[in-house]
Amino acid sequence: MADQPAKSTKRRVVKNPETFRERAIKATAEADQPSKRGLPARLGSRLLMPVLRPIGRAIQAAFAVAPLKWLKRPLRLIGKVVFPPYVRNSWRELQQVSWPSWRESRRLTFAVLIFAVIFGGTIALVDYGLDKVFRAILLK
Repeated sequence: MADQPAKSTKRRVVKNPETFRERAIKATAEADQPSKRGLPARLGSRLLMPVLRPIGRAIQAAFAVAPLKWLKRPLRLIGKVVFPPYVRNSWRELQQVSWPSWRESRRLTFAVLIFAVIFGGTIALVDYGLDKVFRAILLK
């Protein structure tokens, strides 16, 4: 018995369950995430999908036919040459743009206007004060 090596006991790591606070923080973080599709994408899909979907299905059906199957690969290559990676990646990025809601746009615009007025007033006061000081010093 003494010759046998001691059993190595592995400790199991038990995860603590998520607390209510952690779940609430996680939920607010998920709610703050912008939607993947912005307003132009949603409007475009609503307007164009009824037109484009049948065309896409017709093209898929045409290339599924045996005589035209061989055209898939050359056309895909031509598409990659005509639309270089920059254009394709730019399109992917534009699809991820999310626009603020109308209410948020108004709120942010109002904040920018208020900031501009306050900043402009501060600059005007500093300019007026420096003008008075320099006239008093230089024009004596």
